[in-house]
Amino acid sequence: MKYFLVVGFSLLFLYSHAQTEDKWTLQRCVEYAIKNNISVKQADVQARLAALQVQQAKLFQIPTLSLGTGVGVQLGRSIDRTTNIYTNTQALYQNIQANSNVTLYNWNRLKSNVAAAQFSAQAALADVEKASNDAALNVATYYLQVLSANEQIKISKVQIQQTQTQLDITRKQVKAGALPELNQIELEAQLANDSSNYIAAKTTFLQSVLQLKAVLNLDAAAPFEVDTPNVLTIPLESFADLQPEVVYALALNNQPLQKGNTYRLKAAQKNIQVAKAALYPTLGFGISLGTNFYNSFNQLDGYTFNGYAPITGAEPIVKVGTNTYYVQSPNISITQSKRNFGQLWQGWSNQITNNFGQGLGINLSIPVFNNGQNKIAYQQSKLNFKNTQLQNELADFTLKNNIYTAYSNAELAFEKFNAGKKSVMSSQKAYDFALKRYAIGMLGTIDLITNQNNLLKAKLQQVANEYDYIFKMKLLEFYKGMGLKL
Repeated sequence: MKYFLVVGFSLLFLYSHAQTEDKWTLQRCVEYAIKNNISVKQADVQARLAALQVQQAKLFQIPTLSLGTGVGVQLGRSIDRTTNIYTNTQALYQNIQANSNVTLYNWNRLKSNVAAAQFSAQAALADVEKASNDAALNVATYYLQVLSANEQIKISKVQIQQTQTQLDITRKQVKAGALPELNQIELEAQLANDSSNYIAAKTTFLQSVLQLKAVLNLDAAAPFEVDTPNVLTIPLESFADLQPEVVYALALNNQPLQKGNTYRLKAAQKNIQVAKAALYPTLGFGISLGTNFYNSFNQLDGYTFNGYAPITGAEPIVKVGTNTYYVQSPNISITQSKRNFGQLWQGWSNQITNNFGQGLGINLSIPVFNNGQNKIAYQQSKLNFKNTQLQNELADFTLKNNIYTAYSNAELAFEKFNAGKKSVMSSQKAYDFALKRYAIGMLGTIDLITNQNNLLKAKLQQVANEYDYIFKMKLLEFYKGMGLKL
């Protein structure tokens, strides 16, 4: 028996836990939206690209190294690459090179470029945070709309129950002959109207849920239930802690747009130094290594001197008495054979070693005239810096205006909320008094229905006032840097 009790309580706990997990709290909605929001993903991609730009800027500071080789067959008349003598034979050649260069000094251009890239990367990260905040604020707006619509459904249900109760009582009185049948008909019409209001409230709720799903990029057919917190337990800052000047001073440091703008301004300032450095000489150092191989496909095995022989058809060049001497040329027989791959390989290793050469050099590049590109780029960088300053000023001005507007809206929402409380209390008293008068036959059904409808309108309006006030206060807390929580 004890075993079954333990299992039963365990299953009950797991079921309750699963029911809680299935409900979507505001925090869960925000986390899901940030993870799946397209704008946040795009901002994250841009941040990764900016990080790669930082990596590239840093790599520009280290020496470069390149290796290269070329292999080919030479046909016809050409220069022997190892002896620089013209030859007319088929040959195999190869050249191998290695080069390395490093910038010694260029007026801190590379260093400034790294700093500019780092500031741009930090600005990109701030943009990711801004996109996340925008998504969170958007989710909170629709989330509170869902809660408000859900409360309106509850009020509509209570209204139906009240009307149904009055209708049941009236039917009995009509049947007993204490009230005319008209009273019953009027309440039946009111019940139909209340049912219509209930359906309208459910429709608004479903539409709000679909809008929230769309913001979350959640499948419209997926099961979805919003967790409904107790409105009375939602923590709210006081107006004394949300004074617009104080909130604005804090927002300048915690709002991602302002942080990103600060980094963008620093990056623009470093880009001025980068553009200015391009106007001055650059000093560099280079190392080069190289070797080559050249060998014909035929090899000379040897030659034999066979004496001299007169050249056929040649004119005599010397006559001494009766003796005539003709032009003669040496008679040499040459023997050649084809080289095999083993011989070529042996020659390759020797030539690669013997032809190895090295070089060191310092190079100085002085920009004299390049169609004014560097000068114009420098002027553009200064204008970009000025434009970034103006954009930051505009963003700060807009932020301040938004905060003061949000504070004024919060004050107005608070006043409407307090006025709504009084309106609900007055309408409730009027309805209670009308109900008593109706019970003793001193008030007509139409007057009772009118008081009941006034109470319903006051309650529905108060729900809208309450959630509007909560959202306005949460918006101020958001600007203050407190995030979004219920």
